[in-house]
Amino acid sequence: QVQLVESGGGLVQPGGSLRLSCAASGSIFSLYGMGWYRQAPGKQRELVAAESSGGSTNYADSVKGRFTISRDRAKNTVYLQMNSLKPEDTAVYYCYAAYTSLYWGQGTQVTVSS
Repeated sequence: QVQLVESGGGLVQPGGSLRLSCAASGSIFSLYGMGWYRQAPGKQRELVAAESSGGSTNYADSVKGRFTISRDRAKNTVYLQMNSLKPEDTAVYYCYAAYTSLYWGQGTQVTVSS
C-alpha cells in the first residue's frame, strides 16, 4: 500500500511560481513511476508531468519549459516546480504513483488569478 500526501498549492498571480510536493510512504518508492495530473472544472484529468522509476521525464506540451518534475529519493518525495504560471493552469493537481497498482493523492488546488 502506498500513501501520497500533497502540499504546496494555493493562489498565485499570473507569471508567478509554485512548488508542489508529494510525499510517499508505505512501499519501495524507487520502483514507482510518479507524476502529476491536473483537472480543471468541466474538463478531463490530464497528465502534466511524469518521471519513470529510471528517471526519464515527460511533460504535457502546454507546460514544457515552464514546469519541472523532480524526485528526492532520500525523502520519498516528488516535486513539481511551476514557473510562469498562467490562468489556464488553474486546476486541482493530483500526484500519482504507479507500479503494479496505481495510487493517487488527495489533490491540491492551484489557482492562478490576478
